[in-house]
Amino acid sequence: MKSLILSLALFIPAAAMANQELAQKKNCMACHAVDKKLVGPAYKDVAAKYAKDKDAVKKLSEKIVKGGAGVWGPVPMPANTQVSPAEAETLAKWVLTVK
Repeated sequence: MKSLILSLALFIPAAAMANQELAQKKNCMACHAVDKKLVGPAYKDVAAKYAKDKDAVKKLSEKIVKGGAGVWGPVPMPANTQVSPAEAETLAKWVLTVK
């Protein structure tokens, strides 16, 4: 049991980092940061806003792929054509874990 818990403890940060690396690879970090507003909102603010929304992964995944406007102010978020729907879902799930 101890080894299982230790294995999970080692896996979780690596998985979280892998998703931040995906965000960097897909140029998300050019406009967003984990803990502060850049061009777009901080990921921690997005996570807080959508924390109780059961459809958050779907909504955020669609915004990542298609873009959006008006939720965080007048600056629109362009569609990210480099991100597949599966990658968008991975990114959305990661963003919702940011604190």
